[in-house]
Amino acid sequence: MSNIIDELKQKISGKGLKIVFPESNDDRIMKAAIKLKNEHLLVPILIGKVENISKEYDVSGCIVIDPKTYNNYDKMVEMFVSRRNGKTTVEEAKQQLLDKNYFGTMLVYMNEADGLVSGATRSTGDTVRPALQIIKTKPGVSRTFGYFLMIKGEDKYIFADCAINPNPTAENLAEFAIESAKAAEMFGITPKVAMLSFSTNGSADTEESQKMALATKIANKSNSGYEIDGEMQFDAAYVKSVGIKKYPGSKVAGKANTFIFPDLNSGNIGYKIAQRLGGFEAMGPILAGLNKPVNDLSRGCNIGDVYKTAIITATQSLSS
Repeated sequence: MSNIIDELKQKISGKGLKIVFPESNDDRIMKAAIKLKNEHLLVPILIGKVENISKEYDVSGCIVIDPKTYNNYDKMVEMFVSRRNGKTTVEEAKQQLLDKNYFGTMLVYMNEADGLVSGATRSTGDTVRPALQIIKTKPGVSRTFGYFLMIKGEDKYIFADCAINPNPTAENLAEFAIESAKAAEMFGITPKVAMLSFSTNGSADTEESQKMALATKIANKSNSGYEIDGEMQFDAAYVKSVGIKKYPGSKVAGKANTFIFPDLNSGNIGYKIAQRLGGFEAMGPILAGLNKPVNDLSRGCNIGDVYKTAIITATQSLSS
């Protein structure tokens, strides 16, 4: 297991952070949740009937909640209707909150939990949609996005957006750059953010390259304090000698560790090339930009994936 996970475990251990697992009917989820509980890393909140779950698992030390018998259900319905701001009636809310993902997300919104992990048995939309409707994005952030933590030996990099937005605007990309820098810090990386393109520092003059150059300007106008530069090609961002030659004077070129891709095509392809050809471990996608952490699993996930995602989610909650 990656050293980074051990570092994150130290951050969250013993703090009593509560993470919701809506899919208590899944064996992978339950085994990971029990392991997390036994290691005193977090308190799992399991959604379902205690009599059903406890038949197979020792749930002592866990919180088990059945939406149909939840004491604060009426309050939750009221808060959900208010949050939806006229888009959902009381009767619709009562039905919708029987959905475990909506119910679990409301627990996070109501500060009954610190984060949520789902997706082992449901689609990405089933996890992300309630988060966008209830948790919503942070002030100053218009969209959530998904990044990967890429690990190989002692090397750690952030790749974004690789999961959510097909064709983000320059404004979106600027937000992704700043939020990715914050994510890098969470993993012990001092961020140097490269806005990637097929062009370096104006070597090509196209709509696509101009978008990344504009995104760089917008990000730097925010006075975030992070080193963000571009547009630049990957080799200029990553290789010191190329960076000096192609982008002299840049504080990021040749030193980048946080890479912002211009669109979902390039981001998704890029991380998978690094993973499959480069031998990097790709941890994610990890959702960023939300007011509170919610993360989506692959339906092909294993127990280790659930375990690590929950640890990352708990760590995110410390700075949300």
